[in-house]
Amino acid sequence: MEVLGIDVGGTGIKGALVDVATGELLVERYRLLTPQPSTPKKVVATMAQVVSHLNWQGPVGCGFPAAVKRGVVCTAANISKKWLGINAEQALQEATGCTATVINDADAAGLAEMRFGAGRGQDGVVLLVTLGTGIGTAIFIDGRLLPNTELGHIEIDGQDAELTAAEIVRKQKELSWKQWARGLDRYLTTMEKLLWPDLIIIGGGASKKHDQYAPFLTLKTPVVPAQMRNEAGIVGAAVAAALRNQKPGF
Repeated sequence: MEVLGIDVGGTGIKGALVDVATGELLVERYRLLTPQPSTPKKVVATMAQVVSHLNWQGPVGCGFPAAVKRGVVCTAANISKKWLGINAEQALQEATGCTATVINDADAAGLAEMRFGAGRGQDGVVLLVTLGTGIGTAIFIDGRLLPNTELGHIEIDGQDAELTAAEIVRKQKELSWKQWARGLDRYLTTMEKLLWPDLIIIGGGASKKHDQYAPFLTLKTPVVPAQMRNEAGIVGAAVAAALRNQKPGF
């Protein structure tokens, strides 16, 4: 089954056709800049451009940087506040004529990792943590997703966790990997105490440099880098759409 997956990020909106049985991209990723300000009208128009460029008329899955319930955007930490209360699925369907499924972007990345990447075949509780401009999280219990967990925003020592553990903090403050790992370790050990996961997968840009900070982590839970890398959001979004329009054998 082929599905068009779209990943909406803070700087880019990218999409590709995905073979949801294998997780492989069937065409080269097409990327456009995320419009600023990232208002509903502008972002939806950009997503529609991706669909049009790929000449696609089937189901579309979209990973979106917000908590999304039944297609409706519920949070707006890193996007325009005008998105709050907007039915993103309906807006995308009206703009493209395609059946649309919109889910949280970290959940999309998690679906890709659990089906094709570092979490494949893993039972128990799996926590995916994406480290980039912010912190995204996805939780799976025996392979089933608990959607819209915004655990990157928990307070640790009176501060939003993103302010100390997101990868952008390391870059902005010019921290060494060891210095940055202290904040990350504090965050991950807190997650360990709250959730008792069997595996933690680190996604986002930091996953590419896992060997640089992993030696400084003190938690007992195994921590591994994500395997799907830049394709995770696209692949996971496509998987979400396929699951919603599930066919026998998928």
